[in-house]
Amino acid sequence: MALTDADLVRSAQAGDIGSLGTLLTRHRPAQLAVAYAILGHTPDAEDAVQEAAVVALRRIGDVRDPAAVGAWLRMVVRNACRMRLRGPVDAPLEDGLVAALPSTEPDPADLLDRQAGRDWVWHALGELSPSLRLVLMLRHFTGVTSYADIADVCGVPVGTVRSRLNEGRRKLAAALLATADGAHDDVTTLTAARRREAEETLAAADRGEIGSALTQYWSPTVESNWPRGVRATGHGFLIRGLASDLTAGVAHRLTNVVASQDLNIWELDLVNPPENPEHCPPGAVWVQQVEQGLVRRCWLYNSPRPAPEVALAA
Repeated sequence: MALTDADLVRSAQAGDIGSLGTLLTRHRPAQLAVAYAILGHTPDAEDAVQEAAVVALRRIGDVRDPAAVGAWLRMVVRNACRMRLRGPVDAPLEDGLVAALPSTEPDPADLLDRQAGRDWVWHALGELSPSLRLVLMLRHFTGVTSYADIADVCGVPVGTVRSRLNEGRRKLAAALLATADGAHDDVTTLTAARRREAEETLAAADRGEIGSALTQYWSPTVESNWPRGVRATGHGFLIRGLASDLTAGVAHRLTNVVASQDLNIWELDLVNPPENPEHCPPGAVWVQQVEQGLVRRCWLYNSPRPAPEVALAA
């Protein structure tokens, strides 16, 4: 039987890093949904979730109600997204969470020692390149936290500090999430099943049989929300939209599926035909709310088109 959120929180607070990895894997779809809703389908949304994983690593000991950890994790992502909307700031991410997450730990390194598996953390840091490891350690584990100060220490521009921090957080978050597979298989099994459903649905669309797939996996009264404020109820709009793309020669390539009991997230590349390269944006994300085994609501986010190259005058 799968462990409850409360069980996993208490285990993570006792030092089991695998339990924290399982929590983050279990709640990743909800965190991504929050990030996409605030930032759209952009790299910033994924970065916000990754940054939130680092915060959770350091702050899991602050969770007062283990059963409500899902709301806590969503709040961490929401704060990360809002900070990105405000633009680059020098204060550490945690500074924006102090009111909601009162820390009882006086020192980050001490917190890692007692709450988050010091051996795992430093092993993961050791796998990073020296340049990534340095900025990450300065930002999260020392008093040198501002981008400007880190740039001075490293002798690089502030923009380079930001890019290195993003890459370092991605790799640390990936290592943390990877620990979940060996600890509990509930999320892994569910994600595999939801991926099969996604593949079957898209294959049915290619065969012109999308209606049968939607009948199996989607509620007949599903509410779908599309770009530019378009809303629809039922299967009709979904069927017409997919059929229009396929008739135009657009290929839908599934690149990733993230799942929890009540959410699916499909990430797709949209490959336009050579004769109509602007028909669709380069990619899309489908965020689906699942109730009683059926998709009841869906939100579609499109990837932004790349900025056109500007020709330089001769």
